[in-house]
Amino acid sequence: MKKFLPVLLLIFLAVPLAMAQQQPQFTHYGFNQLYISPAYAGITNRPEFTSIYRYQWLGYEASFDDGGAPQTLLITAHTPVRLLHGGVGLSLMRDKIGNTTELSAALSYSFHINIGETGKLGLGIQGNVNNYKKGSYRPNQENDPSVPVNSSDTKFDLGAGLWYESETFYAGGGVTNLLHAEYEFAGAVPGGKGTLLGENHIYVTGGYHLPLSTDVTLTPTVLLKHDTEVFSFDVGGRATYLEKYWIGLNYRHEEAVSALVGVSLLQDNALRVGYALDVTVFDAAAKAATSHEVMLNYRLPEPVIRFKPPVRTPRYFFSK
Repeated sequence: MKKFLPVLLLIFLAVPLAMAQQQPQFTHYGFNQLYISPAYAGITNRPEFTSIYRYQWLGYEASFDDGGAPQTLLITAHTPVRLLHGGVGLSLMRDKIGNTTELSAALSYSFHINIGETGKLGLGIQGNVNNYKKGSYRPNQENDPSVPVNSSDTKFDLGAGLWYESETFYAGGGVTNLLHAEYEFAGAVPGGKGTLLGENHIYVTGGYHLPLSTDVTLTPTVLLKHDTEVFSFDVGGRATYLEKYWIGLNYRHEEAVSALVGVSLLQDNALRVGYALDVTVFDAAAKAATSHEVMLNYRLPEPVIRFKPPVRTPRYFFSK
């Protein structure tokens, strides 16, 4: 049964749970698991810091003054916490697309369960605070009271997820906006109001580390995404040489093909630096030709648990 647990977990998470609008997506999803699931926090037994900057559709020319090309900065950190029987994580994100800017901060906790000799299952929950800011818009109908203008709103929401990790295989996923927080914005006319409903977003991912030789490991990966109106996916893989250098390819459904390159630096390959180039292959007339992504990841050594033996002294020994 333990051998089939990863497959059963993946199938379970793949069932669509709800409809949702699209959130930022990253080509480095294979290095960005905490963004996908809060259950990933601390599951590798190593404190880890990741930063990803994505500039989508470089050089995109907006039809109106709507902010131009989407740009996203994500910073995550997580660590195992033995006293909590799991791990904790923190995520900070700034995403700007058109006249909408989102700022979010999320705190995650994952409870870990050992599966077999090398496997571990994480059950995660996440609390996040989101701020949406709306700029000016050009309504199709003049004086439309539902069109927002220069206002913002902040709400609290929840997320949850599962994650399985072993030496050769991982699979997991998460769902966001469980509270369906509703954001309200001042309208362009007196008494007007625009709204944005925080709907569920579902992510499912998996990967397998396949040794091709003593020096080369192939890691095929997949990411499934479900939002309000669209089901989409990423599928790809990367080859790693000497656990230090990697190259990869990725295909994003009805969007782009991507190339990834990276290198590990410092002692024990603690620092990983990656770059991804997306080439738009669908609806190219409405987008710019390329998107660019830079990833920095730093992993600390696994914490060493040391128990100090009690010190006994003859001073407190008494004989009758």
